[in-house]
Amino acid sequence: MSCPISGELSSRPVCSSPVLPTGREQTPLTLRNMAAGERPATMRAVQYSGYGGGAAALKFVEIPVPKLKKDSVLIKVEAASINQADWMVQKGMMRPFHPKFPFIPVNNASGEIVEIGSAVRELKVGDKVVSKLDFWTAGGLAEYVATTEKLTVARPTGVSAADAAGLPVAGLTALQALKAIGTKFDGSGNGADVLITAASSGVGTYAVQLAKLGNHRVTATCGARNLHLVGSLGADEVLDYKTPEGAALTSPSGKKYDYIVNITNQNKWSAFKPRLSCHGRVVDIAPNLGNFVASVMTRFSRRKKLSLVTLKMSKDDLGFLLELMKEGKLKTVVDSQHPFDKAADAWARSMSGHATGKVIVEM
Repeated sequence: MSCPISGELSSRPVCSSPVLPTGREQTPLTLRNMAAGERPATMRAVQYSGYGGGAAALKFVEIPVPKLKKDSVLIKVEAASINQADWMVQKGMMRPFHPKFPFIPVNNASGEIVEIGSAVRELKVGDKVVSKLDFWTAGGLAEYVATTEKLTVARPTGVSAADAAGLPVAGLTALQALKAIGTKFDGSGNGADVLITAASSGVGTYAVQLAKLGNHRVTATCGARNLHLVGSLGADEVLDYKTPEGAALTSPSGKKYDYIVNITNQNKWSAFKPRLSCHGRVVDIAPNLGNFVASVMTRFSRRKKLSLVTLKMSKDDLGFLLELMKEGKLKTVVDSQHPFDKAADAWARSMSGHATGKVIVEM
C-alpha cells in the first residue's frame, strides 16, 4: 500500500500495514533473518510515478519491505548519494524503456545487512556494506533495499556510510577512467600530463585525488568558487572554465596534455585536439553527439584520439576505493547532507548543477 504525502515531510505518514508473515510463511530462500519481531512489515520510500516534475514529483510512500531472492541481501539503508543519472532517468533519458512506474530512484546506497538469502556466501547479517544497486530496479531512497551479493561490498571500519555512498558511481567512474589511461596506483608509474574537466563534480573530485595517487601532473577545470578546493585535492594547475584560458583548456604552463579525462558534455573534440600532445588521448565519460562521432572517427588513429569509457560494476575496484578511503588516501567531497525527510531538497540540489562533490541523503 502506498501513502503519498505533501512536501512538508516532518512527520511519518500513517498507513495501514499488512500483517507480517510467520516464520513458516517466510520464503524458503531466506537463510538467516533478523531476530524475531525485528523485521518490519513496511518501510518508507521515496518514489515518482511518471516522467518529469523534478523534486516536486517525489512522494513519500509506505510499502512492504522487499522480499529476498536466494542471492540477495537486505540492507537497512544509512546513506544514499544522488547522481546525475538518477534525475536524468526521471527526465526521460531512457523513455520509454525505463523506468517502470512507480519507481524508487537512486542506485548508490550504504548501510547494514539485516537479512541474507540462502545462496549468499561472502556477506553476513551485521556487515556494514555499500552497494551499486541495479540500475533497472534501483531503490536507494528507502529505509530498506534488497540487492544481490555481486553488487555489494563490505565497508571497512572507519569509513562512514555517507563517505562510502559516494563511491559506487562517481568513484568507480573516476577510477576506471584513470585505469583506461594506464594509471598505476602503487607508486611505480612516472605519471603524465593530465587534464581533468569539471573537477569539482562528484566524479571530478575523486578523479583529481586518484590521478595524483598515480603520480600524474594534473591540470583541472572548475568554476571560480571551487578553485581553492580543487587545488587542495592535489591539482597542480586549476583553470576557471569561464575565463578565455579555461574555455580554451590552455595550460598555464603552456604544456600539452598526454591525456584528457572529460567529465562534462559541454566540451568538444575540436577544443581538445589542439591541446593534446602528439599521441594524446581523450577519455570521455560524458560524450555529446560530436564526441561520440569523434570516438568512431579516431578509433584506429595512431596519433590523437578520443575514447569512451562506460562504467562497469567491479567489486574489486569498489573494494580498492574503500581501502584507499580507510587508509586516508581518498575522501568523498560532500556538497551537502540531507535527512531522509528532506530527500526532495537533496534531489533539487543535485539537479541545480551547482553541487560541489556529492549530495548525500542520510536515513
